[in-house]
Amino acid sequence: MSPPTPLDDPPPVAPIWPGDDACCGNGCDPCVFDFFYEEQERYRAALRAWRQRHPAAAAEAPPETPW
Repeated sequence: MSPPTPLDDPPPVAPIWPGDDACCGNGCDPCVFDFFYEEQERYRAALRAWRQRHPAAAAEAPPETPW
């Protein structure tokens, strides 16, 4: 069985920034940004793992932090 190619195993997609107006400013716990930061950490871990699986394609991979 051959290893997966970037076409079979695409890079992960970065989470979308919720926007500055997504937070109500009332000190919610958790805040919408807390969820975003957790998702961002999962994305970074998934991207690192993808880069290890596809070292030749890693140079063309999306950045860890797209914004």
